[in-house]
Amino acid sequence: MSDLPIVTDPAAVDAAWLTAALNRAGVAAQVEGFTTQKVGDGMLGESVRFNLAYAKPVEGAPASLVGKFPSADPVSRATGGQIGLYLNEVRFYQEIAHTVAIRTPRPFVAAIDPETSDFTLLLEDMGPARGGNQLTGCSLADAQTVMDEAAALHGPRWADPKLDEVEFLNRQMLDPVALVAMFGGIMAAFRQRYEDALEPEYMALCQDFADNLGGYYAGPVAPPTVQHADFRLDNMLFEPQGGRWPLAVLDWQTAAKGPGVQDVAYFIGAGLPTQERRRHEQDLLRRWLDALARYGVTYSWDEAWSAYRHYLLHGVFTAIFASVSTKQTDRGDQMFLTMARRHSAHALDLESMKLLRGA
Repeated sequence: MSDLPIVTDPAAVDAAWLTAALNRAGVAAQVEGFTTQKVGDGMLGESVRFNLAYAKPVEGAPASLVGKFPSADPVSRATGGQIGLYLNEVRFYQEIAHTVAIRTPRPFVAAIDPETSDFTLLLEDMGPARGGNQLTGCSLADAQTVMDEAAALHGPRWADPKLDEVEFLNRQMLDPVALVAMFGGIMAAFRQRYEDALEPEYMALCQDFADNLGGYYAGPVAPPTVQHADFRLDNMLFEPQGGRWPLAVLDWQTAAKGPGVQDVAYFIGAGLPTQERRRHEQDLLRRWLDALARYGVTYSWDEAWSAYRHYLLHGVFTAIFASVSTKQTDRGDQMFLTMARRHSAHALDLESMKLLRGA
């Protein structure tokens, strides 16, 4: 697809480009026209559904596709490009998606210019589906489905030494030393934005974490695998394509080599309302471990639980860092406050900061 132009503005897509994209993906169809509609509220990218009309019917030609493009917001676009989020997502679809068992959209186009971070993703449309909602949380049944699919991501490449050869998975998007040095300013911006909205005990937890960020990066060693690293409800579609699969997971901008338990702790911490999380989190973690066993993975409860208690702090980090690194919106503020509350409550319940400090 190297000769297919990268399109960074969905308004620049035309029927000829869509036809060329489909043809290069092995679909011998001619797009005659299309309509568009915005999809989701992505903080770092623009997603658009293209409803396609063909010159003549072609078996296997998709009725619609979803295009993903760089954010039109300069702050979000700079974040996506400089940290390498755009590069990660394209490389995930190019190099990793076909090696794991979790359901993701088929890429018809996955192209990027690493020098400029201009990119285009043209993906299989997973609708109709029931979208996850970070604000409301999910049911226990949905959380159980997510645990099964988390294992489908983590299990196939668990402790796979070949992951060391995948450049983008091993590239540090954020240098821990530099991040620790600058995190005081990030936390100050978070506090300025949410001081009057976030409960004092949760703001205190966030400040404690910010003050001890170095200890997080010196945390326990856990078996590496492919991790999503933003494994939350807003990036999930339940019963995609009218129930053809239980779950599809989107937005692979943060894909990395790292501990799979981080994804699990992060999801449970924010995916369930706090009272539901308290009742069910150990059962959900055990479900993930049981599902991993189906991929030949052995991971003891004691190891998993200790790592879980530590890596749930990834949610606290994300609530702080992401909120001040993307464009500010009303829903974004609601989402980050919800995340900060749930993840902070999670860390307080399991005494994660005491564990981090070795107290």
